[in-house]
Amino acid sequence: MVKLLHTEASTGWGGQEIRILREAEGMRQRGHTVSFAVVHGAQLGIRAQKAGFPVAEMPLEIRKAPLALYQLQRWIRRQQVDIVNTHSSADGWLGGVAARLTGRKVIRTRHLSTPIKPGLNSRLLYNWLSDFTATTCQEVAEIIVNQAKIDSTRCKSIPTGVDPAKMSVEEKEREAFREKWGLKPTDCVLGSVCVLRSWKGIMTLLQAAKQLEHVPHLKWVVVGGGTAEHYFKQEWERLGLHKQVIFTGHLDNPLPALAALDVFLLLSTAHEGISQASLQAAYFKKPLITTRTGGLREVCLHDKTGFLVDPHNAEQVANWAKHLGEQPAVRQQLGQHAHELVLEKYTFDRTLDDMEAIYRQLGF
Repeated sequence: MVKLLHTEASTGWGGQEIRILREAEGMRQRGHTVSFAVVHGAQLGIRAQKAGFPVAEMPLEIRKAPLALYQLQRWIRRQQVDIVNTHSSADGWLGGVAARLTGRKVIRTRHLSTPIKPGLNSRLLYNWLSDFTATTCQEVAEIIVNQAKIDSTRCKSIPTGVDPAKMSVEEKEREAFREKWGLKPTDCVLGSVCVLRSWKGIMTLLQAAKQLEHVPHLKWVVVGGGTAEHYFKQEWERLGLHKQVIFTGHLDNPLPALAALDVFLLLSTAHEGISQASLQAAYFKKPLITTRTGGLREVCLHDKTGFLVDPHNAEQVANWAKHLGEQPAVRQQLGQHAHELVLEKYTFDRTLDDMEAIYRQLGF
């Protein structure tokens, strides 16, 4: 069994941190030992500690490198770590150096779909300071192989899969969500579930809803909170979409909302790997409308599991939304194909299997 250390310089709580904790829990169930090194006050550290993992808080900042490296090396030796798994920029450098100084192997997980810095930066971080790189979509894996000049056997896309055992939603929960927000059985409900950030495409959703406000049975739902929530609600009011679009705010358990949708949208303009919400919606047999950004097109297969649109193109979104709203049989067919794709390629067991294959490749 392998002794793993996850390092994370982020203080927030989002898809990246959720993936790290879920992976740690899965590996612990398989008999591996997992610990964490995080910055002070990090949500990941708080939740990992509650879940029973050893957690060390330390200053994972480049400007505090001497202290951070000292504390990282002590923690690595204390936990008898075999593999250090780094996740963000600062801890990628610090965790990588500390692992090298203590003779440990390094896995670098790249969660974002944004391009990496070219040149010496990428060669150092993804070559010398990493024995293997895991990404959350194939597009990023190819970019890293090319820019860092590493062999393709040292980099693989391993998205966060769906755990069917945790995806159960009762019909009464689905109906309760629709009733709470005044959604009729005859309505076709299109929705997005995400942290509301500027690049999540919510403005495009609102513009598409405005174009289709004359179609009374089409309703739109935005599930989630975030830094841009206030801005999007201002635009919602300005466009006069109170009857067409619902903002639910943050939901601790968004699964009933996902199950209550008829169509799932994620219209991101940047930064997307393979979206966990897209996979969950696909598992629930929801047809998808997404942009071609990052890993979204790996789940939204055009005219098979849904329809792809260009970023910022509200007209394309409106056209496909109207089409799906008028064609329940098409919705059913696309949704079934989406469900089958998840079971074939994107289960959480597959995620853990692929990560364990890396451990074996590294000699454990």
